[in-house]
Amino acid sequence: MTLPEHRGYAVVRLLTGAVMISFAPVFVRVIEVPPTTSAFYRTLFGGAMLFVLVRAAGGRLHGSRAALVALATAGAFFAADLWAWHHSIWIVGPGLATLLANFQVFFMALVGVARFGERFRWQLATAVPLALLGLSLVVGLDRQAWGPDYSWGIGFGLLTAVAYAGYLLSLRAARVRGRGVTAAGDLTVASFVSAVFLGGIALVEGHPLAIPTAMDGSLLVAYASVAQVLGWVLISSSLRVVPASTVGLSLLLQPSLALVWDVLFFARPFGAREGVGAALTLFAIWLGSRSARGTRDEAAET
Repeated sequence: MTLPEHRGYAVVRLLTGAVMISFAPVFVRVIEVPPTTSAFYRTLFGGAMLFVLVRAAGGRLHGSRAALVALATAGAFFAADLWAWHHSIWIVGPGLATLLANFQVFFMALVGVARFGERFRWQLATAVPLALLGLSLVVGLDRQAWGPDYSWGIGFGLLTAVAYAGYLLSLRAARVRGRGVTAAGDLTVASFVSAVFLGGIALVEGHPLAIPTAMDGSLLVAYASVAQVLGWVLISSSLRVVPASTVGLSLLLQPSLALVWDVLFFARPFGAREGVGAALTLFAIWLGSRSARGTRDEAAET
């Protein structure tokens, strides 16, 4: 098999993974359990599936003490990420919540400037105001029309982006410190840690962890399979072959399609203004990802 053919198959895996993950917020919205409960089962079921895959491949989960600390930190950040994102999905819808979650590229780039001494690149300086302009067009400028909880939903979405950036940085650190442990092994540990945190949060919130119906149970298993296991495996298996610029553009399928599913499945109002705003926001996210790329590389070395 030639390298171009191999790269072509890798691009197909990458795109397939991005499409699969774009359905994640749809699962969250249709499953009849509270947001924290669905997040708990995504990490619990997903962690169990990943554990089976790792053990079947002869892999191991344990690493150095420093790696385990980093994984515990990653798990805590991922729990915060899913908790905030699931609440945002319920308030502002799958499309906007996922757009906001992808603002993590800006926080990653800012970490690069503040922690790793990177230059404040023109891509970041351009992308941030462009993203805010696009977001304002998507959500509308009339705050009186938002409803009492809409601002909370946007805040949860931005909190998702911050927590997701922390998760990525912590997971990168664990990859470097845990020599001999696969990425799937790291994600297994982080998933179980997240499940512990999310289970505790659900109990504090007074949300039951019981699964009400067999249909909801089946949807929770499907959600974990698609979002926590299969989509991630397809994407991660392509990253070593596909050029970084192609990865950045391909992964924009997730927020783009999440917005499409929101319009098709949940009748989200979407006109010319929202379309222009979404296009500006997606372009800004892509531009910001080019600025944040060096930060991801630096994070892997710390």
